[in-house]
Amino acid sequence: MRISFSACKQAPPQPLVNFRGGVVSMDPFMPWRRKDKVVILMGATGTGKSRLSIDLATSFPAEIINSDKIQVYEGLDIVTNKVTEEECRGVPHHLLGMIRSDADFTANDFRHHATIAVESIVSRDRLPIIAGGSNSFIKALVNDEFKSRYACCFLWVDVSFPVLHSYVSDRVDKMIESGLIDEVRQFFNPDSDDYTRGVRRAIGLPEMDEFLRAEARVDDETRDALLEMAIYKIKGNTSLLALKQLRNIRRLRKQMEWDMHRLDATEAFLKSGSESHEAWERRVGRPSRGIVGNFLCEEDSALSTSFIKMKASSLVGAAAVSTAVVAGAGR
Repeated sequence: MRISFSACKQAPPQPLVNFRGGVVSMDPFMPWRRKDKVVILMGATGTGKSRLSIDLATSFPAEIINSDKIQVYEGLDIVTNKVTEEECRGVPHHLLGMIRSDADFTANDFRHHATIAVESIVSRDRLPIIAGGSNSFIKALVNDEFKSRYACCFLWVDVSFPVLHSYVSDRVDKMIESGLIDEVRQFFNPDSDDYTRGVRRAIGLPEMDEFLRAEARVDDETRDALLEMAIYKIKGNTSLLALKQLRNIRRLRKQMEWDMHRLDATEAFLKSGSESHEAWERRVGRPSRGIVGNFLCEEDSALSTSFIKMKASSLVGAAAVSTAVVAGAGR
């Protein structure tokens, strides 16, 4: 449903639902515009972008568009750290594992397909959440034409780099335990050492090349040493990628003058168990829902009207009520 300016003028004023600290306040005055809303979630690899995107998509009427340049390809789910069907929690994902593994998917290709996905999502009065670590994809998408059509809310999930470096190392160990070596072996081609195209660019494949070529003809001690070196390279290159992504985000924030909301998740990464979850909710989950809630209600759109009606049905009293918080279990 699209709301025209004439319809807005004739209709009685809708209440503005404004989320701050989990409290809903009512404002009878609302400016009307036809710009649709898009949330763009950025951050270095391993910072919890997938987790937060699913958190948000289970709190708002939303769908997720993947903007990770390697996760767009089919296959290598462990290596590329794709969210599982269970972790998706029923939230529709677009551009995730849908491109042929040997294709060349460029930033311009992403802009084309992501624009189509955004148009499809907003046509169903839902919120597009674009989430991923490939800043070149985001830069290609958010040009002047895109900004003229959509209002953008930028969220940046940040983690102190020394803390993130340690986490990335532990995550690689878990990926090894989950079957990374066998998964890479399925994509290994002994007749080619080209790792510049498609999903073969993923960190994990080129680093395992020497080990896979030698494992059948060396003794166990040499084999173990080669495997240890491969894992060391995977960890190092993943940390270098995270550092590069962090620098690019800071550069984009300055050059493009994007108003990024920085969410510091460091405390959640320093703790474990329930304390980690509580820190995530306090430093990332709750603040991000407040930011997105305010963003949706800044101006009218088909989505904000739908969102307002959905939330208004749960209001108790005329002034303010607490909202239910849905905690996610993504990455």
